[in-house]
Amino acid sequence: MASTGPDPLFGLRNNFYIGAYQAAINNSDVPNLSSDDAVERDTLVYRSYIALGSYQLVISEIDDSAATPLQAVKLLALYLSRPDNKETVITSLHELLGDPAIGNNPILRLIAGIVFMHEQDYNEALKHTNAGGTMELHALNVQIFIKMHRSDYAEKQLRIMQQADEDHTLTQLANAWLNLAVGGSKIQEAYLIFQDFSEKNQMTGLILNGKAVCCMHMGNFDEAETLLLEALNKDTKDSETLANLVVCSLHLGKPSTRYLSQLKISHPDHMLVGHAASAEEIFDRAVQTVA
Repeated sequence: MASTGPDPLFGLRNNFYIGAYQAAINNSDVPNLSSDDAVERDTLVYRSYIALGSYQLVISEIDDSAATPLQAVKLLALYLSRPDNKETVITSLHELLGDPAIGNNPILRLIAGIVFMHEQDYNEALKHTNAGGTMELHALNVQIFIKMHRSDYAEKQLRIMQQADEDHTLTQLANAWLNLAVGGSKIQEAYLIFQDFSEKNQMTGLILNGKAVCCMHMGNFDEAETLLLEALNKDTKDSETLANLVVCSLHLGKPSTRYLSQLKISHPDHMLVGHAASAEEIFDRAVQTVA
């Protein structure tokens, strides 16, 4: 659909995409919004609060009379806030998705994709996201296909995004994610994308982690550590920063226990915590057999 003028939510949306969540919240008072734009604004603000870990604020502020996209965001907050909420949230999501009047709502489908990706049920996620329709849905498809080790399908999604808007923040991010997944000479290209972001935008944990992961792939662990410590200063509980610091510290021969302990406390469901627990169990069993 052709735009009839400047996009009033461009700055807010861009802040959210690059991980500048507090800036998105602080600059969300946009005047003279249409009712649809106001709902999208609220959706982005509440998703920013979720990204900052303020689940309870979102749960308490969104009531049952709120629009469908906001109900979906509330379900995401419930899902992430407590493990014992998961089954209830997934049941509610299926009910909303099964309602012909609202089931095709792009934010509802996006939230469903995010939840099922967290569940590592990628086929279920794709049932709701694969049809695309928004840049966010295509970007999520890229992430899902990368997790499925199908960079060929991820590349098809990226091509759709590039045809729609090559300079879009999400297109650039998706390009960097795919370059990281493909590896080899593409790592340098991914690094340059994150470098470009860091020159044009405020430095965020998302950008710093992107650059750091590229550095680790290229064997530059000292530079990666510097970037990750800067990211840790911005958010001491960020799961990706802590997980990347564990990996980086191991490569540098430095202690990583504290970062892993922080990750276990603040993000017990993180994949790296699961891997570490499995490794500890294997080690314990091995010790017992020797003993």
